[in-house]
Amino acid sequence: MEAETIQIFASSPRAWKFRELKPDIVQKFREESESTGIAPVFIHGSYLVNIGGSPDQLDKSVACLIQNMEVAAEIGAEGVVFHAGSHKGKGFDAVIGSATESLKRVLDDSPEGPYLIVENSAGMGSHLGASFEELGRMIEEVASDRMKVCLDTEHCFAAGYNLAESDGIDAAMDEFDRHIGLDRLVVVHANDAKVELGSGVDRHENIGEGHIGIEGFEVIIGHEAFRDVPFVLEVPGPDKKGPDKDNLDRLKAIRERLTVPA
Repeated sequence: MEAETIQIFASSPRAWKFRELKPDIVQKFREESESTGIAPVFIHGSYLVNIGGSPDQLDKSVACLIQNMEVAAEIGAEGVVFHAGSHKGKGFDAVIGSATESLKRVLDDSPEGPYLIVENSAGMGSHLGASFEELGRMIEEVASDRMKVCLDTEHCFAAGYNLAESDGIDAAMDEFDRHIGLDRLVVVHANDAKVELGSGVDRHENIGEGHIGIEGFEVIIGHEAFRDVPFVLEVPGPDKKGPDKDNLDRLKAIRERLTVPA
C-alpha cells in the first residue's frame, strides 16, 4: 500500500482476553519498523473499553488499556488510541470523576513513553467525548502530558463540526485549541462520512465517496492544525475489507496538490 504510518491491534479488539506477545515477534516488529521507515505506529485499544461504565467495566477497561500500553512500549509505538465509551444515560457529569480516575490508574501503572490517546465520538446515544469541551474536561482532570487526542473526521462531522468547509474547520479547530490545545492532537482518523452533518451516527465511507468529499478533505489536509499530524485510514474499502491503496492514494494526491506550487 506504500503506507507511511500504521495503526494496529495488539490483541482482539472484541474480547477482554489479551494475547501476550512473544519476544521474537516484538523484535521482528521493531526491525521491520526500522527497515521500512513506517512511523509512527499507533495501537487501537479494545472496542469493549468503557470508562463511563460500571465498576466491573472500569476495572476491565483499565486492565485492558494497561496491557495495550505495555505492548506499545515494547514495540516502540507512539501510543494507544481508545474510545471513551458511554455513560449509559447517567450523563457526562455523573461519570467524569470515575472516568478520569480510571485514566489516571492506567497512566500510573503503564510504562513511561507511550501516549494514552482518547478519540472523539460521533455523539451516538450516550457516548462520551463527542464535543471538544467534554474531551477537554476529561484531559484537564487527568492532568498528564501523556494524555493526547485522536481526531476522527467522520465522528467530528457526525457530531456537528463541519470540517468540510473553511469557516467550519476554522471554528472547530479554534474550539479544539481552546478546550484541549492543539499540542494534544497526535493523530487523525481520516474517514469520509456516510451520514449527513450533525447526524450523530458513526458510519465511515471511502475517501471522496461521502458527505465530506474530496473537496472537504482538501480543506482538512490544507488546514494548519493538521500540518504535521499523521493520518490513518479506517474506511470500509471497495470490498468491505478495510483501507486499500486506492483510498491511500486519494489522500496522497490531495497532499501533493496542496504542497506543489501551481
